[in-house]
Amino acid sequence: MTKWTPTHEAPEPLEGNVVATVTGGTLLWFVLFLGLLPFYGWLDDHGHLWWLWTCLAGGGLGLIGVWYVRKRDAAIKRHQAAQRAAGNTPPAGEAG
Repeated sequence: MTKWTPTHEAPEPLEGNVVATVTGGTLLWFVLFLGLLPFYGWLDDHGHLWWLWTCLAGGGLGLIGVWYVRKRDAAIKRHQAAQRAAGNTPPAGEAG
């Protein structure tokens, strides 16, 4: 079997508001956790208690993600400001 090689370059990755996306996802996990909390007994009786703990773990890991993407966003902005100050402005739309 031959190895497949792409015939064109991969597109640039899309950069959106990552902080808002991760924060929204984290809030969703916590809302799901709180929504399942009143059904603790039913979940336990039917062997689905892991649903509750999955939501809590998703919220907890999301908090780490929010911390990470905020630090990343701040570092990107610092780097861009330093490049502008040095006179090395990248072309519009390109995050140097």
